[in-house]
Amino acid sequence: MAEFVLVIGSKNYSSWSWRPWLALKRTGAPFEEILIHLDDPNKAALIGAHSPSGRVPVLEHGAVKVWESLAISEYLAELFPEAKLWPEDRAQRAHARAVATEMHAGFGPLRSTLSMNIHGRATRPRDKSNLPAEIWADIERIVALWDDCRRRFGQGGPFLFGEFSIADAMFAPVVGRFRTYRVPLPESAQAYCDAIWAWPAVQEWVAAAKNEPRIPRYDVLLAA
Repeated sequence: MAEFVLVIGSKNYSSWSWRPWLALKRTGAPFEEILIHLDDPNKAALIGAHSPSGRVPVLEHGAVKVWESLAISEYLAELFPEAKLWPEDRAQRAHARAVATEMHAGFGPLRSTLSMNIHGRATRPRDKSNLPAEIWADIERIVALWDDCRRRFGQGGPFLFGEFSIADAMFAPVVGRFRTYRVPLPESAQAYCDAIWAWPAVQEWVAAAKNEPRIPRYDVLLAA
């Protein structure tokens, strides 16, 4: 058995699973992946065998069990400081944590209405003309947040704080949502999305998601 075991949900739909998977990939540490499809009739029992909360993701590291995406990522940052999952500068690190936590706890209207569906494509773009004001407000806040991070801290690379960090992992599913629902973005935000999508670990996840069975009830949202 590998030193690390990460229990995740379907790659096409489980945004919360994707985030710590990317952080773990960033460390370079080998790990075993246990994937539980979200439409498996035995899902609750399968997840319950690993997760105290009854949800995925869960990281198992020997006797240590960590659930919740951000908690897993923080644990990995402590274990692998050389991976620089957080910026080295203290002020930047505090900002990155605030950004990641805002994503973790916020943007409910966006997440509930534009659910993750990596290989789906909306029949029409989602923009101000067909999205409720609170969802468009979420989109504008995310774009402003990205622009601020890139302007202030992103000189060392294409990501929010230059190098890929937990903050980027937290926003990767948002990038996927913007692609799926064809959300029009300013040039700077689109450039950031393109950089996230081109990152090899992101492409690895996307390729694996393509081979999963689709769940029709999620695809219905694309035609709305």
